[in-house]
Amino acid sequence: MTLIRTIARPLLAAPFVLGGLSRLRAPESSAAALRPLLAKASRSVPALQGLSDRPELVARAIGGVQVGAGALLALGRLPRISSALIVASQALTLASDRPSAESSRGDRIASLATQAGLTGGALLAAVDTNGKPSLVWRAKDAGARGQKFLAKETRKAKKALA
Repeated sequence: MTLIRTIARPLLAAPFVLGGLSRLRAPESSAAALRPLLAKASRSVPALQGLSDRPELVARAIGGVQVGAGALLALGRLPRISSALIVASQALTLASDRPSAESSRGDRIASLATQAGLTGGALLAAVDTNGKPSLVWRAKDAGARGQKFLAKETRKAKKALA
């Protein structure tokens, strides 16, 4: 892991871990924000009805994902998977975020921009291959090498039979 990644990953993970801990300790405010989103989702997908009745559980689950995935990202373990989990949990957070009545319009815009920026950083971390080829490239390369090997062995077999 490069020095930049060693420094950047914990810095990126810290707000998600802290936000997740906050949700785990006091899920009520997050649950209140999630309630309308869950109600709308349960109307579209009836299987989600059980979750719409328990928004505190969903808030705690999001918090747990953010703490776990943030810790993994900070430690450099499974960084692409943990970043993808952070992005998914953050998408729910952004979709359900309701501005408080006492915050000014400028504060709400700044908060939204901060959350969107953090989500963008996590999205970049999710696609960062750390200088290694992606799984898609590795699969294509293995397939190409396999085809070359089969073609070579087929030629050998035809010569042996002729």
